[in-house]
Amino acid sequence: MMKNIFRLVVVVLLMMQFNLSATPVFGDGAREDLEVNRARVLSYLLREQLTRNHFSGKEMDDSLSEAAFDLYVKQLDFQKRFLLQEDVDRLGRFRDRIDDEMVRGLVDLPGLAWSILENRIHQVEKLTTDIMADGFDFSRREELQTDVEKLDYCRNEAELRERWRKILKFQVLNRYLDLREDEGLDTDRAPAPVPAPKSTEAELLTKAMTKVGERQEQFFSRMLQETTREHFDRYFDSITRAFDPHTDYLPPRRKEDFDISMRGSLEGIGATLREEDGYIKVVQIIPGSAASRQGQLQAEDIILAVAQADGDPVDITDTRIRDAVSLIRGKKGTVVRLTVKKPDGTRLIIPIVRDVVQIEESFVKSTLLPGKTKDEVFGYIRIPAFYRDFEHTKNGGEGRNATDDVQSAIEGLKKEKISGLILDLRNNGGGALTDAVSITGLFIEQGPVVQVKNSHGNMKVLRDQDSSVAYDGPMVVLVNRFSASASEILAGALQDYGRAIVIGSDHTHGKGTVQAMIDLDQSNTLANMQKYMPLGALKLTIQKFYRVSGASTQYKGVHPDIVLPDPFRHLETGEKYLDYSLPWDTVSPVPYSPWNSGVSDRATLADLSRKRTESNDEFKEIMKEAKEAEERRDKTLQPLQIAEAWRERRAWRSEKEDKVAGLPGHGAQAAEEEGGSGAWIEKLKEDPFAQEGLAILDDMIGATHEDPRKTARTP
Repeated sequence: MMKNIFRLVVVVLLMMQFNLSATPVFGDGAREDLEVNRARVLSYLLREQLTRNHFSGKEMDDSLSEAAFDLYVKQLDFQKRFLLQEDVDRLGRFRDRIDDEMVRGLVDLPGLAWSILENRIHQVEKLTTDIMADGFDFSRREELQTDVEKLDYCRNEAELRERWRKILKFQVLNRYLDLREDEGLDTDRAPAPVPAPKSTEAELLTKAMTKVGERQEQFFSRMLQETTREHFDRYFDSITRAFDPHTDYLPPRRKEDFDISMRGSLEGIGATLREEDGYIKVVQIIPGSAASRQGQLQAEDIILAVAQADGDPVDITDTRIRDAVSLIRGKKGTVVRLTVKKPDGTRLIIPIVRDVVQIEESFVKSTLLPGKTKDEVFGYIRIPAFYRDFEHTKNGGEGRNATDDVQSAIEGLKKEKISGLILDLRNNGGGALTDAVSITGLFIEQGPVVQVKNSHGNMKVLRDQDSSVAYDGPMVVLVNRFSASASEILAGALQDYGRAIVIGSDHTHGKGTVQAMIDLDQSNTLANMQKYMPLGALKLTIQKFYRVSGASTQYKGVHPDIVLPDPFRHLETGEKYLDYSLPWDTVSPVPYSPWNSGVSDRATLADLSRKRTESNDEFKEIMKEAKEAEERRDKTLQPLQIAEAWRERRAWRSEKEDKVAGLPGHGAQAAEEEGGSGAWIEKLKEDPFAQEGLAILDDMIGATHEDPRKTARTP
C-alpha cells in the first residue's frame, strides 16, 4: 500500500515537473499534446523499471545513451537511403543526451529526427519519380552494393540520387526477370541486353517498370503515414535494446501480438519474426506450421516483400513489424507469396498456404533406427520445444508437457531393448525451464541441473529431486546453431555430467537469459492517467543461466564434444552477433556427481567421427554447399546488367530451387505432415547427422567393450 502511495506521489510530482501543457514536439493540436505527454509518462516508467530491475545493473548514463543513439539512428534509416551525413551529424548532438531526456522527461530527439526524415522522404520521392521517368540502360556494366555496412551516408543530393538510381534499377531488373520466368520464356539463354521494340520482353520490361513505380508509391505513402506515437515507440525500443537485445518496449499492438503467440493459436504461416535494422527477419520456424510443411523458409531469412496469392508484391523493407505481420497473416487455406533474401544473398519467392498455427502442437516424436546388425536397434527422440500447458495444470489439473512425452517415449523404446539413444535438440528454441530440468532428471540420478542468478546477485539452484533414472544407456545429443535457451540447459547439463556426447554445430545459439513481461498500465492506475492508456509492456531481462560447472550458457552457448560439418556455418546467427548482448562469465560450480558411463576418451570418439565425415559423400556435399554459400554471402556487389544478372540467377536457381531449403530436422517433419506418419522416419534414416549419431553410439559401445543391454542399471 505504501509503495503504491509513494509511486502515486512520485508520478504526480513528475507530471508537475514535466509541465504537460508544454508545446508539442511534432506539431499543433490536442492529439500531439497527448502523445508528447504520454511519452513523458513512458520515459519515467521505463527508466524506473530498467535501472532497478534489469539484470545488467546498467545505469541510465552517457555510455548507455551512446548505445541507444546508435541503435536509434540505425533503425531510423538502416539502409542509408534517406539521411545525408549532415543529417546524422545534426542528430549527433543527442548522442550523450538520451539519458538526460529520460531523466527529465523532455523527449526531443524523436521530433527532430522525424522532421529531418520526413523532409528527406519527400525529397527522395521526387527523385525517384524523375529517375523512373528517365529509364535505365540495362546494357551498362555496373553494380549495386547490397551490404549496408560497406556504405557511408550520402554526402549530398547528387550521391543520394545515384544511390537511388541503382536501387531502382536493381528492383526493376529483378522484377523483369521474375516476370520473364512467370511467362515461361526460354530459360536456357540470357535475354538480350536491350530487348527489341514491341517484343514480349519489351512489354515485360515496361510492366516491371510500372510495378516497381507502384510499389515505390505505396512504400513512400506507408512511411509518411507513421504516427507520432510510432516515432516515440521506435525511440523507446532503442533505449531498451541498449540494455540487451532481449529487452524490448512493446507498444499495445505488439503486446497484443505477443499475447496471441503465447496463447498459441493464430492463422498464418507459423514463423516468429522480428524487426531488425529496417528488415523483417525470420527468428524461428514453428514445428508443425504451414511454413515448416512448405520447407523453404528458414531462420535468418529476410522477408523483402509480401504478395497475396497472384497479387503484386508489397515491399516491406523499412516497415513496422505489425504492418508486415498484418500482410503475412490471413485466412486458413489462402496463399501468401514471400519474396525472401537468404543469408547467402540469393533471392527466392516462397509460396505458403496459410494454416492455423498451434504452437503447443510441437510435440515429442520418437522412433527406432536400425543398427549395424540385424538384432541391433537404437532409439531416437526429437524434442522440438519444451512445451507445457500451464493453464490446464492449474489446481492439480492435467495438461500435456514435454517431460511426460519424453518419459513415455523412453518407456516405449526400452521395450525394444535399444542399444543407445539419440536425443535431437536441433532447432529447439527453448520453452518451459521446468521441462528442461525435469527431462535432464530422466537421464541422471538426482542432482543440480542449472543455476539461475537474478539482478540482485542472488543465486538459485534448480535440481532434479528424483533419484530414479528413466534411461541409463549410451546417449548422444544433436544440437545446432538454432538450439537455444532451455535446450542449451539440457545439453549443457548432460555434457557436464558426462552423461551424453553432444554433437553438432560448433556452438549453439547462446541465449542464457530469462525475461519477464511487465504490464506498464499497472504502474498507472490514477483516474486522470487513463487517457494515456494503454501504455503497452516492457519485456525485461531479469535472470541469467549458469551450468553446474559454473559457466554461463549466455553468449558462447554450448560447445559440442564432436563438431560436425555445418551447412549453416556461413550464418552469423547467435547471441554473439547481436548488439549489446550480455557477456559470457562464470560463477562458482555446484557440487555434483559425474555419470560413470565407462567412456572417457572423447578425443578418440571425435577423431573417429572426423575420419568418417571427411570420407562421407553427403558430408562432403554439405561442406561444399556451405563454402559456396559463404562465398555468395561475401559477394555483396550485385550486377545491374540484364545478361549478367540472368546468368547468376540461373547458376544458383538450377541447383537450389527444387531443393527444400529447410533446416536439418524440418525435412523429416515436413515429410511426415505431407506424406503420412511414417514418411518422416524414412527421411530421418537419410539424415547424415542422425546417421553419424548412430555411428558415434557404436563407437561408444565399442569403447566399453560390453553390450549396454547387459550392463544397464535398473532404475
